[in-house]
Amino acid sequence: MKVIMTNDAPQAAGHYAQAIEHQGLVYVSGQLPIDPKSDERHVGSIEEQTEQALSNLEAILKEANSDSNHVLKVTVYISDIALWDKVNSVYSRFFGDHRPARAIVPTRELHFGYQIEIDAIAAVINS
Repeated sequence: MKVIMTNDAPQAAGHYAQAIEHQGLVYVSGQLPIDPKSDERHVGSIEEQTEQALSNLEAILKEANSDSNHVLKVTVYISDIALWDKVNSVYSRFFGDHRPARAIVPTRELHFGYQIEIDAIAAVINS
């Protein structure tokens, strides 16, 4: 088991790792739309928040020797299911033709007033 950490994604703010790699799989913790380059907790549009959360996911996957084309399963937590069309538009552009398994979980509130959090499981690319 290997702990995955990168400065290109928000640092873990609690008792968890950004990701864990084990037996060829990487388990990425839920990513909020926090810009890792600043401490500011900017809450933009749902599209901006989705892009940032996916950017954080991508940075962690890269550190784990994986990428978006090797994602097997995604869980998307959103504060209001009415936002789904906008989220799905950004999500679809990010993954392109790749279609990982996915679950959408509507929830009332997320940390810091954010509207989205995304976690994933991906395969590690053999080198």
